[in-house]
Amino acid sequence: MGYFQQGGQRRLRSIEICAGAGGQALGLEQAGFEPLALVETDADACATLRLNRPGWNVLEGDLREFDASELADVDLLAGGVPCPPFSVAGKQMGSKDNRDLFPEALRLVSECLPRAVMLENVPGLLQQKFDRYRRMVVIRLEAMGYSCFWDVARASRFGVPQLRPRSVLIALSHPPARFFTWPEGPDSPPPQVGPVLFSEMASLGWAGARKWAEEARGVAPTLVGGSKKHGGADLGPTRSKSAWEKLGVDGKGVADEPPGKNFVGKPRLTVKMAALVQGFPPEWTFVGKKTSAYRQVGNAFPPPLARAMGEAVRKALEAGEPSGA
Repeated sequence: MGYFQQGGQRRLRSIEICAGAGGQALGLEQAGFEPLALVETDADACATLRLNRPGWNVLEGDLREFDASELADVDLLAGGVPCPPFSVAGKQMGSKDNRDLFPEALRLVSECLPRAVMLENVPGLLQQKFDRYRRMVVIRLEAMGYSCFWDVARASRFGVPQLRPRSVLIALSHPPARFFTWPEGPDSPPPQVGPVLFSEMASLGWAGARKWAEEARGVAPTLVGGSKKHGGADLGPTRSKSAWEKLGVDGKGVADEPPGKNFVGKPRLTVKMAALVQGFPPEWTFVGKKTSAYRQVGNAFPPPLARAMGEAVRKALEAGEPSGA
């Protein structure tokens, strides 16, 4: 197993593809993984990764040009391949969409043969219309010696104040596959938007912040990052905006700063507030103009969910480790 020591803790080696602003990599770091490389094409997202983790090996460029064959002893290949080919908000073209990077992910698996694979996407990928596509992915992975587990994971079950269901594919080599258990999360209810965002809403002295927080007693709808081809920063389609309105939030845009002392009306989220809704720690900083930064947040895999999935994978890898290794 690719263990190495860091700060007294045994760490596992990972490769992160389509790394974005680091939501999944951060959660995996908390679960005990150390990235050998993080591959991302967006310049602002790469700058975000480098700013928050200067020691990470961030590779900026097209995933199609990345070769993993020289990275040996990899425990986990993880990533959030682009969702538009399978999203209900798009045309759901699947393999016919040139943004479909599942084939590239499978190529990389074949090149470095990690002990585990974790790929996340929108829940739309689990629709019946994509049964054949998913089966193709599973057949390819099984031919390489993996057993596959594919299901929906809900961020709200793991301490995130947001619904955000995601399809997650876990593929494990043998014998670790025998020990994998899908994480279920605690029995406690998810955190609510008001208490999570109160400090930020009140940070510039807004007199109405406490009343707002007391009334925003619910879980947020799924944040939508959008694509570079469409629009600016807002909180998603009409249905999402309506759900935000019930939480006392104006979802028609993203604010530059929290509401001021004498603010009246429904506040908008800032990029930092959106990041808190995604489960990022307050100190995580996003590089770029507001729209770019918000897209990084909205497209992220929530760190607490990534941590839970990473811990489940780690337990399986450890349980399947040959005695004496």
